[in-house]
Amino acid sequence: MGQPAQQVPAALSVLDDQPSVRDFLARALAEDRLSHAYLFLGAPGSGKTEAALALAQCIVCPNGGDASCDECIRVRHRTHPDVRIVDPESATGYLVEQVRALIDDVPLAPVRGQAKVYILTNAGLLRPEAANALLKTIEEPPPGVTFILLGRTVDAILPTIVSRCQRVVFKIVSPGVAIHSVERACGASPVEAQIALAVAGTPERASEFLRSSSRRQVRRLMVRTITELARDDEWDVLCSARALVEAVWEAQGRSSQKGRGKAEDPVKKALEERIAGQEDYLSRGAIAQIEKTVKRELTARERSGMMEALAAAESLLRDVLMRCEDVPAPLVNQDVADAVERIANGTCTAGAVRSLEAVTQAADNIAHNVNPQLAFEVMLLRVKEALACQPSYR
Repeated sequence: MGQPAQQVPAALSVLDDQPSVRDFLARALAEDRLSHAYLFLGAPGSGKTEAALALAQCIVCPNGGDASCDECIRVRHRTHPDVRIVDPESATGYLVEQVRALIDDVPLAPVRGQAKVYILTNAGLLRPEAANALLKTIEEPPPGVTFILLGRTVDAILPTIVSRCQRVVFKIVSPGVAIHSVERACGASPVEAQIALAVAGTPERASEFLRSSSRRQVRRLMVRTITELARDDEWDVLCSARALVEAVWEAQGRSSQKGRGKAEDPVKKALEERIAGQEDYLSRGAIAQIEKTVKRELTARERSGMMEALAAAESLLRDVLMRCEDVPAPLVNQDVADAVERIANGTCTAGAVRSLEAVTQAADNIAHNVNPQLAFEVMLLRVKEALACQPSYR
């Protein structure tokens, strides 16, 4: 008789497109031999973040990662107090002070369970001084603490960090497999799946995008805004930028700037939800640390929403460039094919390229903490100017 099939926790089903990673982690869980530190390596869009959250679910879930209990839901929503997602606080990398604060947090007891997980989103930005401060903690963390570091390649990460982690390599998911995965996950059509992947990046995020009417509305608004740029004046463009930012806020569950009164403070609300039932057991220092984490998470979510809106713009303008160049390939944004053709007929290849550069610059600005509305305003004005170039004969 053959070996019994490996039982895979429900939380790891998000890794069905990375079967070797899924089975490797499931085996480690089943045999109770999880490493204290993992280094997930792969290209953007390969599902490293989703895998880190799925593994964190399995670690903190009392049922081994059933994906449906309150613990798993909190991890998936990035609101679990014992699963910290750590982003670089500087455009150039992790700050030494940031790493030291993390080290001070590691020995503290878990808030809800028996385990803690730290997910560092860009291990390539651990510069020598910050990395050296973290080495001892990664090498010998307290019992019940797991580190998951995310990076692109081994070459981009300091060898001292690499040597202390168990490496897990993610393969690039082919477009066909990714589209089929999204179709299977949420009953989407191939066109819907392709659009969602262009906006959200990975099959898991694309499925979440399609299930969110507010996130789909952000994409529709961005498409309409770019389509109407040719006839908009500067005031219209500024209003459109404002509307886009507020649509992203709404998609992230936040009120508009005008509605952000003290009673609707998103940080206060999220903090209250995070420590509900734990107030009597947490010190002021612990609450202050959780509040800092909440602020970082809200900022990261808002930035992710802005990037998603920019990805929608980039996808549309890439379709425009393809039509300017008469590339015989199907459009990604087939649902707005008429708009793509109309924009392409009114511009030139150089204009389409410059418009894409404006979107790239906006993404870089937001990544460096430029005010999102200002970044959108500048981008839309530059795209309007770029697309105004005279079309060449095709």
